[in-house]
Amino acid sequence: MTAKPIVVQVVIDKPLAQGFDYLWDAEKLGKLPEIGNVVEVPFARSKIIGLVIKVSGHSEYEIEKLKSVERLGPLPAFDPALLRLMNFASQYYIHALGETILPVIPLMWKKPDDWEKIPEKIESAEKKSKKKIDVVAEGLITLDQLNVDQKNALQELLKDGEKESQFRAILLQGQTGSGKTAVFLNWLASILDDESAQVLLLVPEINLTPQLERRVRAYFPNKKMAVLHSGVSEKKRGIAWYEAMTGKAQIILGTRLAALTPMPNLRAIVVDEEHDPSYKQQDGTRYSARDLAIWRAHDQKIPIMLSSATPSLETWLAAQSGRYEYIRLDQRAQGASLPSVHLINTRDPQNQFSPGDDAAPKQKSLITKTLANAISKTLAENKQSLILINRRGYAPVLSCSACNWLSKCTQCSTYTVMHKAGALGKRSVLSCHHCGLVKPIPQFCPDCGNADLKTLGHGTQKLEDAIEEMWPQARVLRVDTDSSRKSKGAEALFQEIHDGNVDIVIGTQMIAKGHDYQNIGLVAVLDADSRLYSADFRAAERLFAQLVQVAGRAGRSGASGESGGDIYIETQFPESPVFQFLLRHDVDGFLAFTASEREEAKLPPYSYQALIHAEGKSIDKAIQFLSELKAHLKSRGLITKELKVYDPVPKPVMRVAGAERAQLLVESVNRKALQEALEMIDQELRQDSTGRISKTSRIRWLVERDPISI
Repeated sequence: MTAKPIVVQVVIDKPLAQGFDYLWDAEKLGKLPEIGNVVEVPFARSKIIGLVIKVSGHSEYEIEKLKSVERLGPLPAFDPALLRLMNFASQYYIHALGETILPVIPLMWKKPDDWEKIPEKIESAEKKSKKKIDVVAEGLITLDQLNVDQKNALQELLKDGEKESQFRAILLQGQTGSGKTAVFLNWLASILDDESAQVLLLVPEINLTPQLERRVRAYFPNKKMAVLHSGVSEKKRGIAWYEAMTGKAQIILGTRLAALTPMPNLRAIVVDEEHDPSYKQQDGTRYSARDLAIWRAHDQKIPIMLSSATPSLETWLAAQSGRYEYIRLDQRAQGASLPSVHLINTRDPQNQFSPGDDAAPKQKSLITKTLANAISKTLAENKQSLILINRRGYAPVLSCSACNWLSKCTQCSTYTVMHKAGALGKRSVLSCHHCGLVKPIPQFCPDCGNADLKTLGHGTQKLEDAIEEMWPQARVLRVDTDSSRKSKGAEALFQEIHDGNVDIVIGTQMIAKGHDYQNIGLVAVLDADSRLYSADFRAAERLFAQLVQVAGRAGRSGASGESGGDIYIETQFPESPVFQFLLRHDVDGFLAFTASEREEAKLPPYSYQALIHAEGKSIDKAIQFLSELKAHLKSRGLITKELKVYDPVPKPVMRVAGAERAQLLVESVNRKALQEALEMIDQELRQDSTGRISKTSRIRWLVERDPISI
């Protein structure tokens, strides 16, 4: 009697909606298959990694024609909870299951030829970790050191702690410097009393990880921690991921990719700085790590905490309506007052240097006289100043004064940015921040031959030069992507600030959030207006959050009754609601004002949106592709009062790396109606596509749910 064949369905990392059937030879592979097994399978003329999603005894295809699974990966099967999460992410974000789940697996586990060597690598890493001195632990605040506000918040968190298997979504909203981290780490300590429990800690950016890692080490010196982000080497990340998957690591700390890590014993999740747009993936499966973490907590019936000084409008409204629990910390941890806010109207001549001023710089000043005086005063008080300008490089544009030539990128519809020598190479260069093109600075105008080329605007490098000229005795440090590429990276730069080796810090948004600086007396924000007026309806919300966050870096170490430092904002529009609410430190007032505006305009969170992206060799073809899609939806009767489909338009940055890009906005007040429409769009487009490239027009397309910028 012939044994009944074992057929497994495998998904792979390709934009293909279906799985593929393969035969399973239990004798050759050493065991029976499980759903969630990582395998190597033949595909076309190569071999590829896949994941088993179904096991059966039959196939729609002839058994004799099926290929066999080549190898079984040395990993336990993915746990059912993670597979449910991946299935949801695949359906909600309109992305194939294979290309949703396979990118989660670190590269180390996707090289079948190295699978036999992996046990040795893990053993070697464990020996090294025992010998190596761990990251320095710091910042432990014990229960008896918490202030009254923090103790009340912790008590609120622990009140339902006895109830097992219960979903709780909690917003912890606290002023900057109010001690939110101490509250949630003490809360996690109660959960980690269970020796098998795992907790997930998400942070928005890599450069916030080391500081939180040191604090976690202080609270949990005997707990195994896995750190997961793209800055970790492939080998370290692969081992940390394996330790999370097998339950060895009890604390998983990382950026958005950590939200999709297998954790069989997950008991609680914390999303720090939950408002941050960095939680939204901008390529591949365009998921929101925060939203998937909430779904995961709901599915696994565990608590999730969303922590922020400036919660996103969606989270704040959920807390206001009672859908989420709401815990607040309204005082700074050590009792210092909040920073004083000063708006500098750059249109007012009194704020500017006049030619007769003794302190006026030789070149045209890049900062106002009012701000310069405040920086001088801060230096005299032996405190640090932090200056935020959200533009790296020396100058945004190089121009010709004779014929108005501008340094446009040849591959993108943007300008190349001038970078000083030493930032991206030994010589000054022009660099495109969209496609990465780098080229030397021309000695004369390419159009008219004029040698008098001038820079327009200023970035961090130009400001650094100006600050060094105005305060030659001050120690100046620039913190941006360019400077953090050198030496030990961003962490070494932040340590310089913490150690007090710097007087004036100039930087991009890298310096604006999460860091617990102890001696910042003044924070300045230049060119705030560039982020105030934008086609994106979320621009004001993002700017307000950034201003509150960067303001919170000042005066954090002050004791009860002491000044909380100062924030100076240069603007031409001091009357804007963003600045007026900031003057009063009124986060709730600003969010309520923004909510009423959004409700009136029926914008998210009062409606739901998706973008259909299209890119090709010409913008006309991309627009035509989307116009035909809209016409097809109309002919099917899908465009109704409940579902709006706007006309296709070029993207804000129309051309990137030679590809012309357009977008189609689909919007509905009904989430289900939008989901059904998107599934239909995906199905229709796939019929005329190979993967996600149209066979007829060669347009590459993508569906994006809940876009954060339009």
